[in-house]
This record gives sequence, C-alpha cells and structure tokens, in this order.
Amino acid sequence: MQLVVARIGRAHGIKGEVTVEVRTDEPELRLAPGAVLATDPASAGPLTIETGRVHSGRLLLRFEGVRDRTAAEALRNTVLIADVDPDEVPEGEDEYYDHQLIDLDVVTEDGTEVGRITEVAHLPSQDLFVVERPDGTEVMIPFVEEIVTDVDLAEQRAVIDPPPGLIDDRAEIASAREDADTADHQEGTASGQDDDAPGKAPGARA
Repeated sequence: MQLVVARIGRAHGIKGEVTVEVRTDEPELRLAPGAVLATDPASAGPLTIETGRVHSGRLLLRFEGVRDRTAAEALRNTVLIADVDPDEVPEGEDEYYDHQLIDLDVVTEDGTEVGRITEVAHLPSQDLFVVERPDGTEVMIPFVEEIVTDVDLAEQRAVIDPPPGLIDDRAEIASAREDADTADHQEGTASGQDDDAPGKAPGARA
C-alpha cells in the first residue's frame, strides 16, 4: 500500500537540499537516509534520500543525484510516497495510519449515525476527519481525544462526543437559539432601550 509521507518545498542553499512538509507521524522511519520513495508526478522519481537534518524546525532532505539549487528547485511541490505493508501498524498506542481510518463509520456515543470518514486532513495545528454525511454533505471533526473518544478497527467505527455546533443538527439548535436571542434584542430596542453604544459581536477580536 502506498502512503503520502511528505511534500517537497523550496530549495535550501546551493547544494541540493530541499525543505519538506512532513505528512507522516514517523519521519524518522519513512524519511530516513536510504529510503526509496515514489513520487507524484511519477516522472520526478523514484527518489532516494541521501541525507536528512533538521534546521530551524524544518526537515531538510538531499536526494541522490540532486547536487545543486536548480535541480532541487525543480522538485518543488513533488509529493513523496512510501510503500507500506497493509498489515503494518504504528508503534505508538492510539496511533493509526490514514488507510486504517478511511471508510470507518462515525457515530455519537448514543449510537446516532454521523457519516463515514472519507479523508484524514493533516493541518499544522491538528488532524481532521473529513466525514461524509448520509445526505452527501461533509463535516470536519478534529481528531483529538476530547472529541474522538474511541476508534474500533474491529467494528470499523469511530465514536465521537461532539461539542455543540460541531455537527449539523447541533448547529441548527444553536442557530435557532441565536435567532431567538436576536428577536428578543430587536423587541427590546423597539421598546425604547438604548442600542447606540458601541460594542463587539460575540467572538470578535479587537
């Protein structure tokens, strides 16, 4: 099975090094010297990692045969892909590969169906489940233990405890409450209450 493990960024220096956007929780394994990686586009690879080092918090790689900045810059935005045994599991407890999570059913703790995981989005701040609802719409669910309370690969499901507003039905409840509050506010203004004082909308930042 093939898994995306990184995307090549801009060239660094003049000796062929590149920055990489890491997309694996195991860079020390997937992006180690000697690793041979397929690429997207395929015409850019395969690429063999020659050296790797961390500089100012960014991983820098050099590939065999890439010796100058021009050759390194030509690889920019190339996606790096590793071949992984489908039966392999991460070493860390409560860690999963993306392919293990795709197609899991998502339900709330009371058994209410939410949808099916179609993608795992890796953002700088956190990972997100992209969940397709039965009606075809999508909802983003942060993959954090406060929300995703259980992942059961045997049962092929992920159990969530969503905060109000995260999934559609709760968002509709919150919207209804806001509409009611707005109606009350408008009624109060019509009754002669002073509404000219400057203020901030809820959640706004100075």
